[in-house]
Amino acid sequence: MNFIFRTATSQDLPALLALEEQCFTLDRMTPRSFQWMLSRANASLIVAEAQGHLMGYALLLFHRGTSLARLYSIAISPLGRGQGLGMRLLEQAENNARAHDCAYVRLEVRADNAVAIRLYEKTGYRPFAVVSDYYEDHSEALRFEKRIIQRPEGKVRQVPYYQQTTEFTCGPACLLMAMAALARGRPLARREEVQLWREATTVFMTSGHGGCSPQGLALAAWRRGFKVRLQVSIDGPLFLSGVRSEEKKEVMRLVHQEFCSQLQESAVHQVRSSQLDIHGLLADGGQPLVLISNYRLTRTKAPHWVLVTGCDEDFIYLHDPDIDHSRHREAMDCQYLPVSHEEFQRMSLFGGSKLRASVTLFTQA
Repeated sequence: MNFIFRTATSQDLPALLALEEQCFTLDRMTPRSFQWMLSRANASLIVAEAQGHLMGYALLLFHRGTSLARLYSIAISPLGRGQGLGMRLLEQAENNARAHDCAYVRLEVRADNAVAIRLYEKTGYRPFAVVSDYYEDHSEALRFEKRIIQRPEGKVRQVPYYQQTTEFTCGPACLLMAMAALARGRPLARREEVQLWREATTVFMTSGHGGCSPQGLALAAWRRGFKVRLQVSIDGPLFLSGVRSEEKKEVMRLVHQEFCSQLQESAVHQVRSSQLDIHGLLADGGQPLVLISNYRLTRTKAPHWVLVTGCDEDFIYLHDPDIDHSRHREAMDCQYLPVSHEEFQRMSLFGGSKLRASVTLFTQA
């Protein structure tokens, strides 16, 4: 059978929905989900046609600012099975991923779907995680990954993942993950997440609750027995440009002054530099938290903390504590995110002052 592959359009919606009915009894995509994927999502939906019928599709989601693509769904009609269509759809999806500068494709598959698992393993995908209670019927999913641009890989430290539970606790969430990575068995608890925020917050931001400053996070980690290296590229209180009220700015200055006073009495090693040596920090056993501009990931101009888990010749790998469910993301989509060195250099500069900041934890000597 001769297949024609092309990008789906809204005209394919009825055929796509019919294909869902044929292929799945649970976890079907809805008309609204398909419409969102076709019109608004950062995605690629490829369809295969033959004999005037839609025989299959592959839906790929891209994680903005990273080199990661996720195969969200693949379906093949009964008429198209047994003819290698699954492998060809995977090839089409991987080609689209490369065209979007992605080096990794990840996917989930039911643990009892032996046919799909054989296909993925045959085409070079390798399991790297198991996700319990993933599907609608509470069955587990196997998480597979394939590096579609083959280059030497470096060491990626195994780091527990913790999702921030509020919109303003990305820093504390990263700090919890860093401490748990260095002190195995250390709990990741919401109670401490909130306590860390109370200790490290700058009090005010553009709107809502304040975020955490590098100085505050460094002090919080040092108080908990970790050796800490604080790097900030500029002096003075940070994030003042995001606050209009002069009264609030004055409070932020006072908080910063108190942080600086406490830092002088601590054992935190302070460095003023605009150069981040991620490879060196990891090689020394460090676990770096890095401040980024969230614009590179979500198109929102806000400071955001991420945790570096590793690096190699091509990528820096991140845990992002912020899960955006509106973009069909799961916790697994925010772990070990591959970001090119060039993109990381851009995203780790914040605001007009080109602020670069990191807080690196080490086990106490």
